[in-house]
Amino acid sequence: MSAPIVLATNDLPFDDEGWKKIEAMAAPACLVRLDRQDHAALCAVLQTAEIAIVGSDIDQAFIAAPKLRWLHVNIAGMDGSARPELFDRGVIVTGAAGRSAPALAEHAMMFMLALNANLRGFETAQRKHQWGGDGARDLRALFGQTLGIVGTGATGKELALRAKAFGMTVLGYCRRDRQSPDGFDQVFSSDRGETLTPLLERSDFLVMAVNLSNATRRMIGREQLSQMKPSAIFINLARGGVVDEEALTNALYDGRLRGAGLDVFEVEPLPADSRLWDAPNTMISPHFSAVVHDRQDRTLRIIAENFQRYRAGEPMLNTFSAEDIYDPA
Repeated sequence: MSAPIVLATNDLPFDDEGWKKIEAMAAPACLVRLDRQDHAALCAVLQTAEIAIVGSDIDQAFIAAPKLRWLHVNIAGMDGSARPELFDRGVIVTGAAGRSAPALAEHAMMFMLALNANLRGFETAQRKHQWGGDGARDLRALFGQTLGIVGTGATGKELALRAKAFGMTVLGYCRRDRQSPDGFDQVFSSDRGETLTPLLERSDFLVMAVNLSNATRRMIGREQLSQMKPSAIFINLARGGVVDEEALTNALYDGRLRGAGLDVFEVEPLPADSRLWDAPNTMISPHFSAVVHDRQDRTLRIIAENFQRYRAGEPMLNTFSAEDIYDPA
């Protein structure tokens, strides 16, 4: 009987040493490394591949692969690869959630600290050689304020621990009814029939760290924004589609929110004519965060653990299911 085939594409971010480790993980299976742009070769190998490891969202060739049993897409947000056709066939779909969670948590803290301290106002005053600025004496520390995190996965957990170090109260909202992770004072769950309302009403900062799916699409809209404190700050590190962007823009211009830190958008790059560029007290970053120093090792550890679990028939890390399907239409 021939060895199973593991397909790996060249859009994976590995150096030579990393590729050697992938080859060792795949053994005794045959590792076939292909250029993602060589569509003909890709389709040919996918006719017999049992496992595929790719660096970006999949296309129809992967969906049609007749012998595929495990697909690993080396990104955290799986809204482009959690496809119903794969789940219908029982294909295991995994992602790289958690690999960059510390960096994403730091990015959220950067937004929180800068917006809370009116850093841009102080920068403006400095350029004018002006001592202080309007409202400086009204600022208060993060200490004692409340952070609401929508999504208690890897990024949410890392952010909660950092917020607790600043002396904040941390609330969470998630899908599953589970024990609250470390760092959270209270977690609300949709499985328990709980809504976002208590978290929205109590939060001084609201951070979106949830996967985009049909269930989470525009889960923050005009109604939810109206339930937030006018002094609250909204931060989105998830996907642009989890919030109604027009409703958020209007809330910022109308003064119904204190400000926003936005890293993701419905259309990327953010169009030059978007009103968000000039929204009051709003910071924008281009769907980017700093890279953790051991990013490759963290990535490889996830894949290595899943190779072991796949072969042992055990539940795998970072699996996606039909609940994670996102249909942009």
